[in-house]
Amino acid sequence: MARRERLVREGRVAEAVSRGAVAVLARLEVSIALATQRRTDVELARRQREADLVAARARLRALLQEHEQLVDTVHRDELARAQQRMRIEQLEQRALDDLGLEAHELVAQFGPEQPVPVVLDAEQQAGLDADGDAQPSGAVPFVRSEQEKRLRTAERGLAALGRVNPLALEEFSALEERHHFLGEQLEDLRRTRRDLLDIVREVDDRVEEVFTQAWYDVEAAFETVFRRLFPGGEGRLVLTDPNDMLTTGIEVEARPAGKSVKRLSLLSGGERSLVAVAFLVALFKARPSPFYILDEVEAALDDTNLGRLLEIYEELREHSQLLVITHQKRTMEIGDALYGVSMRGDGVSSVISQRLRERSEA
Repeated sequence: MARRERLVREGRVAEAVSRGAVAVLARLEVSIALATQRRTDVELARRQREADLVAARARLRALLQEHEQLVDTVHRDELARAQQRMRIEQLEQRALDDLGLEAHELVAQFGPEQPVPVVLDAEQQAGLDADGDAQPSGAVPFVRSEQEKRLRTAERGLAALGRVNPLALEEFSALEERHHFLGEQLEDLRRTRRDLLDIVREVDDRVEEVFTQAWYDVEAAFETVFRRLFPGGEGRLVLTDPNDMLTTGIEVEARPAGKSVKRLSLLSGGERSLVAVAFLVALFKARPSPFYILDEVEAALDDTNLGRLLEIYEELREHSQLLVITHQKRTMEIGDALYGVSMRGDGVSSVISQRLRERSEA
């Protein structure tokens, strides 16, 4: 009985829930319809605004082009006015320099409204008098084309005559004296050039001689040092242009034992480092120096190659002082003194030194 009543209650509850769900679905359908309509209206409004925006941008571009055209026109006009003012100023200055007249005086006396004086023969003068011409005798009205034609004719005649220079003799004497002076200076420069070329040749000969001697010494030392650092290997230095010792280049050929390659690019990193060390040591042996600074040259070497390099260090230190920057313990052990840099607690670096042995004086 109790179960039946519970089922009845649950059925009533389910029926109420069903009616509520139907009502909710109806409201949702109304809301969805309203939202769809609203979205459609918003989409139409957005498309209209986008169309208005496109039209506004097109109008803006057209206005910008029109503005640029106006700016260019104004700029050309200003440039033309500036050129015109400059031309007027030049003409005023030319009139003042050539004729000694201000522009207003020149226009007042020789302007277009003034008659142009001409040279007339007797027959032409009689014809003017008979016609009762109001113009003064020997003058005609200003016509630009005719006056420009007369100007060109007069300029050709003047050019044919040439200019008369009353100071020509004095100028010729001055130019002749300057020509003589410049001739002496030119000859002096030629002698100096010949002397400088002789000096250059002497320097080139001396440089070539010194380089050739150094080349043969370094070449022999490199082969010896290479055989020590690469037992069983072969290394040599080759000139790219033996006929021109001043411009020749130097190529390094290295063939470690057991390998057939000679190009440095085909060697390993440690082998390339050791070849570079061999070249440096060859330079040291061919042209000794009081001291050498070596910065971690043995960083890429293994223990075997490091031992061979340390033997060479021992030979070099007999006649020179070596300053070696290194992290290798074996290199530190052969040194006379060690200098280390450490950072204190306050962040300031300090140098620590320790003398390992007293070096005997030669």
